[in-house]
Amino acid sequence: MSTKQTIIQPGRTARGFLLELVEYRDLFFFLAWRDILVRYKQTVIGIAWSVLRPVLTMVVFVIVFGKIAKLPSDGAPYALLVFAAMLPWQFFANTVTESSNSLIANAQMVSKVYFPRIIIPTTAMVVSLVDFAIAFVLLLGLMLWYGVWPDVRFLILPLLLVLAMITSLGIGYLISALSVKYRDFRYVVPFMVQFGLYVSPVGFSSSVIPEQWRLVYSLNPMVGVIDGFRWAILGGDTLIYWPGFLLSIGIGIGLFLYGVRYFLRSERVFADVI
Repeated sequence: MSTKQTIIQPGRTARGFLLELVEYRDLFFFLAWRDILVRYKQTVIGIAWSVLRPVLTMVVFVIVFGKIAKLPSDGAPYALLVFAAMLPWQFFANTVTESSNSLIANAQMVSKVYFPRIIIPTTAMVVSLVDFAIAFVLLLGLMLWYGVWPDVRFLILPLLLVLAMITSLGIGYLISALSVKYRDFRYVVPFMVQFGLYVSPVGFSSSVIPEQWRLVYSLNPMVGVIDGFRWAILGGDTLIYWPGFLLSIGIGIGLFLYGVRYFLRSERVFADVI
């Protein structure tokens, strides 16, 4: 009597990848909710950390770059200039940091049962979205405090958030897959994120970069994301360096596509290596 065997393989095409994510959507929401609960479990002030981290960073940058270095703020209140950049940066940093070690943290699940592994690093983005939403409410309060009223550009923020999402997920997918094989990345990622904070225009306006270097500076995909957020939030006469912005968009999309491709190609050996 012949026996039938069912071979489960990860979806290697973009269509198969998307269909699997839809099929396992319940697992995705369950893991996302679990990560949200674990994030603030047994913390003294709980979800208030989502506000304290960007606020304290903003205060430091305002003192160092605004008061001491006296860098230009393009006509906007310096605190608002910094906080408008902290929104996408904190989202990016949290997503990359949490997703990079997500496969290792869920090693038992990865090695025992099949499901699209890419769900695990993606749920890190959901936790970051919760932090983003909380900090966004504080941003609205700052705008009211300084009397800065949004114009029609404010409506573009969802598209800019999507750009931040695909940029952070692309890097997160790539590093999470590499971390399975090279465990050194658990030490490298925090350094990369901290270094990126200072080389990205978070505490200062990118307009301070000499004109001949701005396009090169925009090779950092978060430069375009941050400039886009400031352009949409601050309104008024706020300018954006369009060549660099478009370059950052292209690099962000490229990182996402490469990250997904590399993750799916590496997925078949996760259970053996991890």
